[in-house]
Amino acid sequence: MEAVPRTLLRDRAYASIRDAIVAGVIAPGAVVRDADLAERLGLSRAPVREAFARLVDEGLLETKPQSYTRVTPVVAADVRDAAAVVGAMHELVARVAVPRLFAADVEGMRAANERFAAAVGAGDVDAALRADDELHDVLVRAAGNRAAAATVARYTPLIRRLERRRFGEGGACRSAGLHGQLIEACAAGDVDEAVRVTAEIWRTLADLADTTDLGDTADLADTAHRADRPAPTEPRRLHGHDVPLLP
Repeated sequence: MEAVPRTLLRDRAYASIRDAIVAGVIAPGAVVRDADLAERLGLSRAPVREAFARLVDEGLLETKPQSYTRVTPVVAADVRDAAAVVGAMHELVARVAVPRLFAADVEGMRAANERFAAAVGAGDVDAALRADDELHDVLVRAAGNRAAAATVARYTPLIRRLERRRFGEGGACRSAGLHGQLIEACAAGDVDEAVRVTAEIWRTLADLADTTDLGDTADLADTAHRADRPAPTEPRRLHGHDVPLLP
């Protein structure tokens, strides 16, 4: 049996911690410690430290050397900036991908939108956001632009935290109707309309940051820092599995 490559351990740590932060399993303001998370993930501290560095670079963690590493609060300006960048990448992707789509791709988008609408109706945030990813990933894959795909992957988690908050408040952050318009434009091969609808989808997300009260997350971060302890959280499930990442 071959040893698991170090890069895979690093990626495993990164994905697990990122998903727990986005899902709120590790709350905004929570202090995280590499030793604690390494033990819970069954890893050494080295890949967890590497994951921390990546998450700091991506804006999900902040650190003060020799003092603390903690989850960043959800900040409206950060969400707007991320939505602008991700939206621009999706517009680029749509412009390139639409002429390349096959009928099976469009049907895949329709099926994903049906799952999205059903999940929103059922209040299932994990399923809704998973279906949303699947729908837009059809275009990302068809475009074949690795730089755009990497940029989307890097900045989308900042937006997801706000979307999850809105779902928790009983609201939906994206419209199955707008998805439907995008799908019809793709089916018709109408590049300009697909780009227009894509821009509207992501403009809606940017506007969401201005209409959501984010004060509590900043207060929570300040409280956790002053106490130098993890912010209170409750055990949750992520993608149908217990996430053992509570500090």
